[in-house]
Amino acid sequence: MRVVNPKETSRAYAFEMWMNAPMPMVTFFKTLDVSNLVKISRKKRLKFNMLMCYCIGRAANKIKEFYLLPVGDKLMQYDTIAVNTIVANRDGEVSSCDIPFTDDLFEFNQHYIHLTTQVADSCINHDLHESMVIGTSALAKYEIDGAVGMYSGIFNNPFMIWGKYKRHLFKTTLTVSFQFHHTQMDGAHASMYLDRIQSEINKIRI
Repeated sequence: MRVVNPKETSRAYAFEMWMNAPMPMVTFFKTLDVSNLVKISRKKRLKFNMLMCYCIGRAANKIKEFYLLPVGDKLMQYDTIAVNTIVANRDGEVSSCDIPFTDDLFEFNQHYIHLTTQVADSCINHDLHESMVIGTSALAKYEIDGAVGMYSGIFNNPFMIWGKYKRHLFKTTLTVSFQFHHTQMDGAHASMYLDRIQSEINKIRI
């Protein structure tokens, strides 16, 4: 992780326009076809949430804007990406867990199981400060149509929220909300990213 000069990046104009905006966050909604993930989850006994986090990380890994993030009044360049998940801990509360992204699904799954179990038992957050972290929150027990994340003015990380997936006659769908800082990316980048998540979901084969 290092500080970069915004003028030497493709985000120079966006940095100038949006860094001091009172509300620089944008939220998109998209309904994904998650039939393949549900099938793999059941057949291979893998957690659906883990598979979603893997696809979220894999799609972001191929988009250069995800390696830049405004932090404070600076633009930071990252070398790695992580995906955050919220964990129910043993005290009945929630803790935060950053999972380092790796392109190997089985290795990612090992990290996911180990780290979420560790966080649940210890009630201590696992933070990866050297990675650009994509936040997620899965409200898997509840049917929601969407959610807009809170802008704290401190954390500018992209964030994705979803609820319970919905079964239809021939497919299973999941509506997600994706919040991002306009300095980090434009609407076209976010739209391409959501399309790539769908592509990653479709092509997983185990």
